[in-house]
Amino acid sequence: MILSTVSSTAIEQAIQAREAPIWYQLYPTDSWAITQALVKRAETAGAPAIVFTVDNIAGRNTETDKRFARLDTRQCASCHIPDGPRNSAGNSISSKPMFRGLDLSGVTELYNASFTWDFVRRLRDVVKGKLLLKGIETREDAQLCLQHGVDGIIVSNHGGRSVETGRGTIESLAEVVDAVQGRVPVMIDSGFRRGTDVFKALAPGAKAVGIGRALCLGSGRFRTARGRESAGYSTR
Repeated sequence: MILSTVSSTAIEQAIQAREAPIWYQLYPTDSWAITQALVKRAETAGAPAIVFTVDNIAGRNTETDKRFARLDTRQCASCHIPDGPRNSAGNSISSKPMFRGLDLSGVTELYNASFTWDFVRRLRDVVKGKLLLKGIETREDAQLCLQHGVDGIIVSNHGGRSVETGRGTIESLAEVVDAVQGRVPVMIDSGFRRGTDVFKALAPGAKAVGIGRALCLGSGRFRTARGRESAGYSTR
């Protein structure tokens, strides 16, 4: 399991419930102090790996979501505190458990479009355990991962919903695997729904396949931020 920074459950609770370590998916914000605090908290809780998400940094192009929004009249603010810094979907992050106790006064973004490979190098110096980059889709970026001491790669496009009209991850996998030449493990996610999908990713060299949305939807029912149950709806 890779727990998101904006999860509705704190990493300590998730590890306690699972009775085993989990990985931590880092949304670093635009504050280096907050980035360090999130990494330290995750590693103190027992997370052996930090997964830096880079497939959503420049914002979203959620065309499908916008089309469906015409039919969905729910107001997001009814379940989310509207004040404070927001994520790319426009939701406040101040209510998320991983940010409680942190001073968010200087934070304006959950992501930062100005991140460069220098930030990865800086993060590598801070992370004591394994560091993975999630969102790599090209040979060139895979090679840069190796140059900057990254321990693993997740080929991802944030489920496709954030970078619509781009290449599918299964189309990007082979060149990433070829670029790293076995030096680090390559995993993949985004759009995997069936066992045959998984097989098609393992065959060209993926070491693991993420199935987050399929797992959530298969669970049947979810609790919203206000404690209500909603069939087939995840507040993540």
